[in-house]
Amino acid sequence: MTERVQVGTIGGAYGVKGEIRLKSFCAIPEDIADYSPLTTEDGSRSFDVTISRQITNGLAARLSGVDTKEQADALRGLALFALRSQLPETDEDEYYYTDLIGLDVFDTGGNPLGKVKAVQNHGATDLLEIFGPGLKTTVLLPFTKEAVPTVDIASGRVIVDPPEGLLE
Repeated sequence: MTERVQVGTIGGAYGVKGEIRLKSFCAIPEDIADYSPLTTEDGSRSFDVTISRQITNGLAARLSGVDTKEQADALRGLALFALRSQLPETDEDEYYYTDLIGLDVFDTGGNPLGKVKAVQNHGATDLLEIFGPGLKTTVLLPFTKEAVPTVDIASGRVIVDPPEGLLE
């Protein structure tokens, strides 16, 4: 597990007075400010975050040290991280995306299928993006109890029972 967990991304300036467009990865988007100060991945920069309001596809926010549109635009695409110790404990069968990425994937027969490359969500449910040597391309598997009956973070693996034909 990593010490820092990505909780958001800066989308660039919002307006002309130094506000940013912020995409939050938190279950309740506004909670991102509760984990302030947020840092860059390497921890070299730190920002206090104040949410101004909800906007289309995100939040308008102010970051400490960012006072102009040009400064805000210069941060476009910057990932923001919180310390794991700042985040709430997960419930059983709840995981942070970052903890799933890189896990080895096995089918229910114990055959290796690949690794979790990413976790995506396009609105309906979380999807595990799996890639491995026997696959021609990545496969998106619904992250449900039926399709992914076992997640073992400590052992670094997930057991999957994909729908028939998905991995062919």
